[in-house]
Amino acid sequence: MTKIKLPHNYVPRDYQLPILQALDSGVKRALWCVHRRAGKDLTIWNWIIKRLNEKKAICFYIFPTYSQAKKVIWNSQTKDGISFLDFIPKELIAKKSQSDLSIFFKNGSMLQLIGSDNTDRIVGTAPTLCVFSEAALQNSTAWDLIRPILTENEGTAIFISTPRGKNWFYDLYNMAKINDHWFCEKLSIDDTNAISKEVVEEEIKAGMSEELAKQEFYVSFISLEGSYYIKYMDQMRLDGRIGNVPYDQSAKVHTAWDLGVNDPSCIIYFQMIQNEIHIIDSYEKNNEGMHHYAKELQDKPYIYGKHFAPHDIANREFGTGLSRLSIASSLGVSFEILPTLKMTKADGIEIARGQFPRIWIDEKKNQKLIKSLENYRREFDDRNNVYKNKPVHDAFSHFADSFRYMCIGAKNLSGGSMSKEKLDQLKREVFNVF
Repeated sequence: MTKIKLPHNYVPRDYQLPILQALDSGVKRALWCVHRRAGKDLTIWNWIIKRLNEKKAICFYIFPTYSQAKKVIWNSQTKDGISFLDFIPKELIAKKSQSDLSIFFKNGSMLQLIGSDNTDRIVGTAPTLCVFSEAALQNSTAWDLIRPILTENEGTAIFISTPRGKNWFYDLYNMAKINDHWFCEKLSIDDTNAISKEVVEEEIKAGMSEELAKQEFYVSFISLEGSYYIKYMDQMRLDGRIGNVPYDQSAKVHTAWDLGVNDPSCIIYFQMIQNEIHIIDSYEKNNEGMHHYAKELQDKPYIYGKHFAPHDIANREFGTGLSRLSIASSLGVSFEILPTLKMTKADGIEIARGQFPRIWIDEKKNQKLIKSLENYRREFDDRNNVYKNKPVHDAFSHFADSFRYMCIGAKNLSGGSMSKEKLDQLKREVFNVF
């Protein structure tokens, strides 16, 4: 092992010391949720270099995409003009590979930058150190693949990010902050004093939305820039309309479907109680035919009303020449086709927004649906620095689509026969959850 003083050309700030001390003490899991421009990557990058020089190891430094890894680390410089690669003393390096963004140390350690968008680079390898940078923007699949490897070889995983709504990183944070085996810290500009409030105010004056400022500088999980429904979901929680919403046997259950081809298919089960929409259940599955979903309906204890689906359910499939509409009909599921061909997706989203004040959701049976609605957002145009008038197609968009279909279908449905006394009792039960 080469004897050289590390870190090289780097002095940590006071607020960066706790995570460095925790990692030095042997912590195997660390989550660092810190505001923008706080030096997250620079801090962890220098710790990784020191750790790889101390003991032979393989480290994956993971970004959402390979191109982002190249941009943020490989080709990047600090504000002082120092290349990230120059924090590794040349005396420690055996070779570097531009083609796969890897650095080989003379002691046998290896550091490679990869993107979690290509999980093939992860499968079949045995890293002992993994850093998930911008973890909130990554698919949790990468962590699912790496976790058993690190568990087996007693490796270390570090997650650094600013929030991006209530996604898997939010869940990870909530777990880590009460887990004694994890280091977990969330730092806003109020905690670090690395950026003044005056600077943030100038950013807002220059065009940054207050929603994005809360997310980027005050590490708010609630704010999600470009979100379609987050403020409506927040209001539902304040009103107590996300909680215990039981099945009412006196009212029929309607369903709204988003049938994927290569994507998951989603079903939302809802009831009309007076003038309210009660979402009592939901279901998601991938790579299954209509027979599977028909059986799923039959296995539920519900008495059904209408089944809503978009216009493309009537499209004929190349393999059979039959439409899913006709297959469903033969299985006893009669669909009502929504007028989605006559409206834009943006129109449907506006209809959905208008329905939120009368929606109640059972929290226990609809966790994936709730998370999807909280994270459904507009696509960002990097070239023009504006949000497009269309949603991101990701893991959250499928349930969001079925929710939109539900709102379109429910708009003209009449409520059930629940009495006012029973409705008031149900509301009291839900409020008692909070």
